[in-house]
Order: sequence, then structure tokens, then C-alpha cells
Amino acid sequence: MRFDDIDARMRVFETNHDHCVLPGLYIVARIDGRSFTRLTRERHPFEAPYDPRFRDLMLETVQHLMNCGFQAIYAYTQSDEISILFHPNESSFSRKERKFISILAGEASARFSLSLGDVAAFDARISLLPSQNLVIDYFRWRMEDASRNCLNGHCYWSLREEGISAGDATQQLKGMSNPQKHDLIFARGKNFNDLPSWQKRGSGVYWQEVSVSGVNPMTGQEKNTARRSLVTDIELPLGEPYEDLLASILLDGVANRSPILEDVK
Repeated sequence: MRFDDIDARMRVFETNHDHCVLPGLYIVARIDGRSFTRLTRERHPFEAPYDPRFRDLMLETVQHLMNCGFQAIYAYTQSDEISILFHPNESSFSRKERKFISILAGEASARFSLSLGDVAAFDARISLLPSQNLVIDYFRWRMEDASRNCLNGHCYWSLREEGISAGDATQQLKGMSNPQKHDLIFARGKNFNDLPSWQKRGSGVYWQEVSVSGVNPMTGQEKNTARRSLVTDIELPLGEPYEDLLASILLDGVANRSPILEDVK
């Protein structure tokens, strides 16, 4: 059988269920660590409930994903998850969902594994959002989840540090209200409001115009040029200021379709 004949006959089984994202929809990918509890507690015992070393590994992975070939305009990370917003006109791979999912999961797994020095894996999923308001709501949702996880994490590990077992600590927190959880850690010397912003709100990575100094090779004179570079924000604002930041990123990302890929930490 000729190759062209068998290729055409077999390829339909591979592509028959391809789903392509419709034009006009915003694509947000969420990439999550797989079995990271065991990875970060048993194989690599990071400090609990939060460790700046783990945060930095996640941020390195985010910066890599922002530069891996897609038109990403904003990324948000908290705990072991990453959410990435793409330019609304992103057309790579004809907007095939399976391509976004497989490439992003693979790129994240490879980058994090190289940084950690051990095998780590991520999975990925896609949200298709029809409006900017829903995009903003999506990232507000993930920030709310970060705040909830932060409070629960500090409560849980405060109890564990007192010698309470994992099962008993979980049971003690079950059904407890947020004010009660705030009181629990406050009684143990922690004020939730004083915790680092990146623990309570997560971190953002986005493109921003920065001034870069250089020398004109023809004249030898110093000059400043504007470049669009990646910046990392571990002090994200709350409420309306965060919504305003997201709205400005959406507007700026649409206006600047092809940023210069230069990472500024």
C-alpha cells in the first residue's frame, strides 16, 4: 500500500475529534502540578505551608511558558497552578485545543523538572471565555482560591506544628468559618493580614514597556529605547485595583500583538 494512501486513511482517526477554538473567544489555560503533594513533601521537603524556593520554581516555569511560542499576555500563579491568558487573535495550530493542552503541559513539566533537578509533571485544561468581563472574573476567582488556600494552609500547619495528626487537624478545621480560622492562627501569633501578599493573592507575570539604556554603535552616544519585557509582580493588588490591572493588560495586550521577548526579573 502506498504511504499517501495509508496516511490519509489512518490520519482521520487521529484528527476526527479535533476541536478548534472559535474566533472571538478568549483562551485561558490552567496548568496544574500532578502529585505535587508527594513531590514537595516527601521527595523534596519544602517548608510548609509556603516556601519562597517553590514560588520561584513556579515563576521560572511561568516565564518559560510566556516565551514558548504562543501569544501569552498574562499569567497568574498560586500554589502549584498556573493560569495563562492568550491574545484573542492567537492562531497557533489553527487554535486546536489538544495542541494547547499537550504543548503547555509538556513545556511546564520540562521547565519545572530541569529547575528542580527531578521529574515533575503538569496537566492542563482550557477555558473558553466570550468576554473581557469573564476573563477578569476568572482571574478574580483564582485569586479568591489563593486566599482560601492560604488561610486553610496556615491553619492546618499551625495545628500540625503542635503535634496534632494530619487527620485530626483536617477534622478540626472541617466546618470552621473563616473568622474562626483567622482567630485560630491569630491565637498562635499569626495575623492573616500581615502575611506576604504572594501567599494570600498569588503572583502575576505580564508584559510591560520598560526603558533600556544602550550605546549607539554608529555615534557612541548613550540612548534609551523602549522595549516590551516580562515583569513579575508578587504584590498584586486586591479588588478593583486588580480588576483595573487586568483590564489594562487586556487592552495593552491587544494593542501590542508582538512583544519583544526579553525577560526582565
